[in-house]
Amino acid sequence: EGVKETSGKFFGTLYNTYSLFAMYANVNGFTGEEAEVPVAERPLTDKWVLSALSTLIKEVTDAFDDYEPKKAGRAIQDFVNDKLSNWYVRLNRSRFWNGDLAANQTLYTCLDAVSRLMAPIAPFFADQLYLDLHEGASSVHLAKFPVADASVVDTELETAMDYAMNITSIVLALRKKVNIKVRQPLQKVILPIMDKEIRNGIISLQDIIKNETNIKEIDFVDDSSKMPVVKKAKCNFRVMGKKYGKQMKAVAALVEALGTEQINAFEAQGQIELELEGTPITVVPEDVNILCEDIPGWQVANEGLFTVALDVQIDDALLREGMAREFVNRIQNLRKNSGFDITDRIHITVAHSSQLDASIESFKEYICGQVLATELNVVDQVENGVELEFDDFTLPVHIVKE
Repeated sequence: EGVKETSGKFFGTLYNTYSLFAMYANVNGFTGEEAEVPVAERPLTDKWVLSALSTLIKEVTDAFDDYEPKKAGRAIQDFVNDKLSNWYVRLNRSRFWNGDLAANQTLYTCLDAVSRLMAPIAPFFADQLYLDLHEGASSVHLAKFPVADASVVDTELETAMDYAMNITSIVLALRKKVNIKVRQPLQKVILPIMDKEIRNGIISLQDIIKNETNIKEIDFVDDSSKMPVVKKAKCNFRVMGKKYGKQMKAVAALVEALGTEQINAFEAQGQIELELEGTPITVVPEDVNILCEDIPGWQVANEGLFTVALDVQIDDALLREGMAREFVNRIQNLRKNSGFDITDRIHITVAHSSQLDASIESFKEYICGQVLATELNVVDQVENGVELEFDDFTLPVHIVKE
């Protein structure tokens, strides 16, 4: 079972990453012999993954020097799965599609280094990957082991990207909780972040977060009191019962009557003064439990450093854009099932639909660009069409190669 898991999670992921690289490199004529784009001139995601790669090389080298192959293997696996495949490649698919030289060179560099790093503990797979990357080479086991390049290491960027990945994960989990697909755009998230360095790091990468979560805007607030939640306070009876004994019922009623603004002030100041039968009492944090309830239209979650509030209200404009993205998804699947090449241009004929007409009218240019359509016509009746299935309706569509 362990072998099966590693085969799928690591080797399968690495194979698929190489396959994607090879497919687009072949389409765009990338050979690996092109003049190098200076790292300083590459986009932020390239600088980040090359920094992470150099950090990985040092970590793996140290692990092997300490005779810790398991530690080295785990580090390589985490880099390939979490950073290279699930993040860098996903963020830059459009660049590979467009034959971006820096993107191809960056992914090539990463795959080449990974083949050399894993060679001592996965000799056969590493050799095949290396030979696929280097036409005419003899063996990865005759190549030099990678050396970390300190000049490309940017620890602040690596940390900021970790924050971006964390926030993205929380937002996607909130979407899943309320069953809203990522293809459906949402208006905004609210992030209460007081630490200036953390906030600046996230601001520098906010476009990545918005693109990955399909959110229009990120609102940064100074503290959690501005979050769209209703707070309630409940007595910690184990603590307060010892203090107030028979008066406990009256104290509990005072605490439970506190409103959200009072609770926010209590959290900020670390205590609150109440009056019990004319006598002032001081309540401190260990005396109570603070509960948060989402207000309608919002979902809130907290993980580690970050609290995230997601606006899940969908207006007509967002709905139209979401339907356009759903239509793109169905056409892409139809292209694939029809055996079209990724570069084939197509003509689309689609039947009128009350659910989709407005989306096509508003986002026709976007749709055509995404599916490589030179024509998109909406007609009363489609001849020889295929029925595309959506959540609550079907739609006749016909596509042909140009």
